[in-house]
Amino acid sequence: MLSLSLLVFPSGEVEAKKTFMNLDHGRGESATADKTPGLLSFGEPDVDSSSPFPSGISPNTPASSIEADTRSDNPLNQAQTIALEARSISVTADKGDTLSTIFQRAGLTPETLHSALSSSKEARQLAQIKVGQVFEFELSSNGDLVEARSKLNELETVSLKRTPKGFTFKRDTIKPLVRSVYSHGVINSSLFVSAKRAGLSNSLLMDMANVFGYDIDFAQDLAKGDQFEVIYEEKVVNGRIVGTGNILAARFTNRGKTYTAVRYTNKQGVSGYYNAQGMSMRKAFLRTPVDFARISSRFSNGRKHPILNKIRAHQGVDYAAARGTPIKAAGDGKVILAGRKGGYGNTVILQHGSNYKTLYAHMQGFAKGIRSGSAVKQGQIIGYIGTTGLSTGPHLHYEFQVNGRHVDPLAQKKLMADPIASSEKAKFLQLSQPLMAQMDQEKASTLALNKP
Repeated sequence: MLSLSLLVFPSGEVEAKKTFMNLDHGRGESATADKTPGLLSFGEPDVDSSSPFPSGISPNTPASSIEADTRSDNPLNQAQTIALEARSISVTADKGDTLSTIFQRAGLTPETLHSALSSSKEARQLAQIKVGQVFEFELSSNGDLVEARSKLNELETVSLKRTPKGFTFKRDTIKPLVRSVYSHGVINSSLFVSAKRAGLSNSLLMDMANVFGYDIDFAQDLAKGDQFEVIYEEKVVNGRIVGTGNILAARFTNRGKTYTAVRYTNKQGVSGYYNAQGMSMRKAFLRTPVDFARISSRFSNGRKHPILNKIRAHQGVDYAAARGTPIKAAGDGKVILAGRKGGYGNTVILQHGSNYKTLYAHMQGFAKGIRSGSAVKQGQIIGYIGTTGLSTGPHLHYEFQVNGRHVDPLAQKKLMADPIASSEKAKFLQLSQPLMAQMDQEKASTLALNKP
């Protein structure tokens, strides 16, 4: 019987500028690629459907001639017979669908599904479906599965094809044109609004927040007039934008102070972000474990508890956000608790080295693999915001301990990470200096265009 785990994979006002550029990062790609999406047209052969008779046959054609023309050994009629027998079925995944229900809607049996998925480990990737994903099935005349295909995104298509030895899994990928794009924005009200106006996707916005998250608290530090600049990779296929890649360089001016970031891959193949002088952007702890959350309660020794209705020390910071919002580990560490903890509800406690601990409470649930004794990396999702325990609404209660003593997480000095290796400093500057100069030039052009 097919394992249930293989069958159940539920689908589930600013100034701004965006320009393309030719940055020499070893690609040699043109920086003037057309931004207009490509249009695909599919032609159909001209067919005269006004006559009920097959092509070349008229009402006066002798019967013997018709029989001769429709013999099974006629190559043309063999192709027509195959076309009539083969069936193509398209199924679109709806909310709650699994691969089992999709195969069922295509008229295929559970045995066929089991045979297809058990053909190889790679074949099981077909079971990880999303709402709106389209599955194309080719069936034989007796209803057997010949081939199943699904387009994962604009760049990837996976398929399972029947062979004499079973099913063969295949992944087809399209290599896109990768070009560098510059975007600039000024925050007048919301970072989300300004990023959208500047042409940044939500994923790029989150990437930018992660890059600068060690220096800027995006929950409380942002102010009107803050500015950001980003140079990032954009993927294009046939003139259409199909996705984005890495942020190559960025600058963020927050309350008059400017932070820079450049992506660099060292000799060991490890990529990271460094400021323009080669200091790592990565610190020992994140400024906040929840992206773009609102601080609803601060660290205090004399706060009135909203449920117990008495003065009680609040030894942490509360971040209010929608139920289910991901919670990230503030630093590398080990899980020493992942379970219920009295009024804290569902709680995770992490040990960071010998001196530091962080606590995350009132969770809706824990992320996959988070259990006592497991190791976590900084930024890894460990759970989701909820309202378990003594809580009046969905939020994260976050505590920070140094040598067993509770301290205000917002008041801690940021611990610096190692700088770039001295042996690679010259190579790094050869990369970072042109990027900083490019952003200077683009920003000057933006300001000139916006002058009254």
